[in-house]
This record gives sequence, C-alpha cells and structure tokens, in this order.
Amino acid sequence: MRITSYNVNGIKARLPRLIEYLDEVKPDVVCLQELKSSDETFPERDIRDAGYGAIWHGQKGFNGVAILARGADPVERLRGLEGEPEDEHSRYLEAEVDGVVIASIYLPNGNPQPGPKFDYKLRWFERLSARARALLGEERAVVLAGDYNVIANDDDTYSVRAMASDALMQPESREAYRRLLSQGWTDSLRTRFPGGGVWTFWDYQAGAWQRDAGFRIDHLLLSPMAADRLVDAGVDKAYRGREKASDHAPTWVQLR
Repeated sequence: MRITSYNVNGIKARLPRLIEYLDEVKPDVVCLQELKSSDETFPERDIRDAGYGAIWHGQKGFNGVAILARGADPVERLRGLEGEPEDEHSRYLEAEVDGVVIASIYLPNGNPQPGPKFDYKLRWFERLSARARALLGEERAVVLAGDYNVIANDDDTYSVRAMASDALMQPESREAYRRLLSQGWTDSLRTRFPGGGVWTFWDYQAGAWQRDAGFRIDHLLLSPMAADRLVDAGVDKAYRGREKASDHAPTWVQLR
C-alpha cells in the first residue's frame, strides 16, 4: 500500500497537477491538505473520474483536508479534533482504508510568533497528541500523514539561520513533535533518510525551488504495527517543478 501526503495549496488551482499525479503514480491512498475549498465546491466528480473515492472536510478559502482511495471509498472515522468546540478550522480527517487507519493532518503554521497564532498551534498539537495516544491504544496499523508545519531537526532545513525565528522551528514546536514521536510513532521519512537533507517544501519566493532552498515539514508517522510493514518512503520531488505546481511535493510511504 502506497500512501501519499500532498499539500496541494488550493485544490481548484492545482487540480490538473493532482490528476496528473493520480494517473502517473497511482498511489493507493492520498491525504490532501490546504484544499482552500468549501465542501460544496470540492471537485468530487474529477476525483472519481480519475478512479478515486474521496471524503473531505472543507473550508472556504482556507485549510481543508481530504482522503482519497484508489478504487474505493474511504470509511470515515472522525473529522476534527476534540478539545476546542469553538475551533472551526478544517484540519483533521480520519478514515479506514483496507484495514489501515489513516489521518490527513494540516497543523497550524503558527506565524507570527510569539502571539495567538503560535499559541493556537501548540494547543492544536496537544489535541493531536491526545488523539494519537488513543489511536495507539487500538493496536492497529495507523498512519498520521500531513503537513505538520514543523522543521523537526536542523538537517531538515536548507538554512537554520534563515528559519531561526520562524514558528516552524521554535523549540516549543520541536518539543511538541518530539513528544508525539515519543508515544511510539515512527517518522517514516526520517527512518529512510536518517542523515536528513530531504525537503518536502520550497517557497515560491526568492527562487527557493531553483536554489533547492527547502525544508521538510510533511511527515507520515507510523504506529508500531504500521512500522512493521514499512518498505520504503520518499518524496516525489519532480512534481514540485511542474508548471503551476504546489509549493509542496508529494511525500509517501510504502507498506507491505
């Protein structure tokens, strides 16, 4: 089973690139983030014509997550996280596909920091950690896939100095990520590339793509039962270089 995490940065604007990816790579499951689409305007027909069933949790103009499954409809388990009933952001969607529990996650960016957006990021992280702990308790194959907006290690960025004041690399953000991992999750891409230097995001500004000035913020975390099935993990970097591409590249894990 090949599971891809893909922040599309606007599904309507990137739909041709997404359909290309589905047609050329044929992943079994795709977790999308940053749809920037309401539930009503999600392009379900185009997705189904490409051979995929879908569930989605949209929000007009912002956020939004979806899970696509090749030749099947994902069975929804949960949308949204408990803990802040007033939180209307569409950032979490959980489903089951072929016996694997899969979540599509779009963690808050947190900039500017310090401030309320950064505080919200850390609170959201704690809510995610609570859900992750409950999922581990099910003792099943689980994949938490998404844009975590965290540069976890110094070798996950082209320049520590350039990102030093960014919310993605603050000690509190890194510590929240490490606490999540310490529950027993495996960072699949880190396992595959322990030396770092693998990017999943390149900004549109300042020629970042052309300079390969990127960083790794898209992660697929595996429960112990999923980690036992790990075959490979990687980044489909070439798709970032296509015309009108997302600023993220599809990031994936292969399970037996």
